[in-house]
Amino acid sequence: MKITRVSKCLDKRLQLFGFEVMDIIAIFFTLSVLNFLFGETGIKLLLVWVPTLVLAGFLRFGKKGKPENYLLHLLRFSIRPRKLSAFFNPTQSLSVSALEGYKL
Repeated sequence: MKITRVSKCLDKRLQLFGFEVMDIIAIFFTLSVLNFLFGETGIKLLLVWVPTLVLAGFLRFGKKGKPENYLLHLLRFSIRPRKLSAFFNPTQSLSVSALEGYKL
């Protein structure tokens, strides 16, 4: 019988320096866009690095204890319509009192 060692942490999320991969992408995207816009100015430190470090700090400490991909799920929840319907275009809305006569 052949025995192969397997990692015990197969479900553990991938983190680099305490950040998820999407967080690192967001941080570097912010850094690159701000550097493209304000890289030639005299106050590059204030306009490029400070907002990037603030974002990194917010992501590091604001997401502490939250589940994996928390911000992605929060964004999807925020842009979802508030009123969901089983039909494409409801023609009329019924109140609960109007539905009392119906038996299931």
